[in-house]
Amino acid sequence: MFKLLGRLGIKEINPGAGTGSAWLDCHGEVLESVSPIDGKVLGKVVQASASDLEQVVSRAAEAFIQWRAVPAPRRGDVVRQIGNAFREAKKDLGALISMEMGKIRAEGEGEVQELIDICDFAVGQSRMLYGYTMHSERPRHRMYEQYHPLGPVGVITAFNFPVAVWSWNAMIALVCGDTVVWKPSSKVPLCAVAANSIAARVLRENGFKEGILSLVIGKGEDVGEKLVSDKRIPLISATGSVPMGRKIARAIAARLGKSILELGGNNGLIVTPNADLDLAVRAILFGAVGTAGQRCTTIRRLIVHDSIFDRLKDALVAAYAQVKIGNPLDEATLMGPLIDTKAVRDMLNAIREIQDGGGKVLCGGEVLSGGIYDAGTYVTPCICEVENDFPIVKRETFAPILHMIRYHSFEQAIEFHNSVPQGLTSAIFTNDIVEAERFLSFEGSDCGIANVNISTSGAEIGGAFGGEKESGGGRESGSDSWKAYMRRQTNTINWSGEMPLAQAIKFGPA
Repeated sequence: MFKLLGRLGIKEINPGAGTGSAWLDCHGEVLESVSPIDGKVLGKVVQASASDLEQVVSRAAEAFIQWRAVPAPRRGDVVRQIGNAFREAKKDLGALISMEMGKIRAEGEGEVQELIDICDFAVGQSRMLYGYTMHSERPRHRMYEQYHPLGPVGVITAFNFPVAVWSWNAMIALVCGDTVVWKPSSKVPLCAVAANSIAARVLRENGFKEGILSLVIGKGEDVGEKLVSDKRIPLISATGSVPMGRKIARAIAARLGKSILELGGNNGLIVTPNADLDLAVRAILFGAVGTAGQRCTTIRRLIVHDSIFDRLKDALVAAYAQVKIGNPLDEATLMGPLIDTKAVRDMLNAIREIQDGGGKVLCGGEVLSGGIYDAGTYVTPCICEVENDFPIVKRETFAPILHMIRYHSFEQAIEFHNSVPQGLTSAIFTNDIVEAERFLSFEGSDCGIANVNISTSGAEIGGAFGGEKESGGGRESGSDSWKAYMRRQTNTINWSGEMPLAQAIKFGPA
């Protein structure tokens, strides 16, 4: 373990703020990174203080003046090199993600691969920062729109994807000409130190030494709140809970800033009588159990037609019984630990509420003990039979709890699906084209992502990622989401020698 940490530049005690060229002598409290695998300390971070944040933001603002002047294809080439650096570090960084966050090795390395893929995507985008031209109503005038770099971008990420979500924002922002200040979750600080170090090294090798990719690890009151309120940061992209999103949104709105919010996902999946149940079981298993239920895209609600409910229930209970739970670094493991013991308590409280309300626990929901399980973070994934109107069904519990709900008509299935306040991702399993098209239509899923015959989990980078309602409304990653990281400008050029006004307005002496 120590050799691996050393290869990633992780020391026993690490500074919690850096500007790319140097780590700061931070002044905050010491934060311990505790592995959910066994409860042991992986390393320590001296957290940033408010004065450390001020240094980071000031240097990011100064670096923006230099970075925005670099041609976009050149910026893209630097990002290409960053992607290659992560290719070399994929196994080590993937293992660190497993050790610090708890997801299995395949998912840890898959997360690094997602970072690499985003770099590749951003390289192409660097040559496609297109504007538009349009015809002017005034003779001998030309109109067009173009996009300019926006400024330093603040990126706030959650624990469940320690490096991927940062890359969705940072790599796109870099090719757009922005600098980046990253505040990661305090639950996974070492992943952030390693990832930022790898990328910053590439920038230094290309002659860009300070402030382009910065990192600041610290408490919300010392760092997070001040970052969000800083007028020098025109855009904040934040991933986390709905309450956190509301708080951030208020602070950004108060200064009329821009935001991308990716918040909770209480994701539903409908299974109709026309579904391929074998296919559905495989998709549901990963979608509900993957990352120990700690994805924003995890399947939380399974809405199943009454005629196939018992068949699907029995198949899923049998599949859950085969899930190997244990050390995520063991290749045979399918589900690792929850992030910490608080997450375990939240899961147990949710199960208790389900039972008190009349719901049934069909399998799982136990805390494991003995050996490595004594860390107190290992649980068995849980399936519960519930009614759609249970209050717990309307909330997101960030744990491997799957709510199974019966429906009787397709209209009722859609009603149940859309009855929660969140709207991130959704899916339907059916081989009926009418059902599929209705689900994808304006009268179907109200989520930002809607799938047919695949899980809610495992979004590709090519499509814009984000949700509706309490899930935030912003979009990250693919498609045209790059526009959020730039400022849009409409330009009109008059080459007529005259001064006609729009709308044929006549102004002046007769």
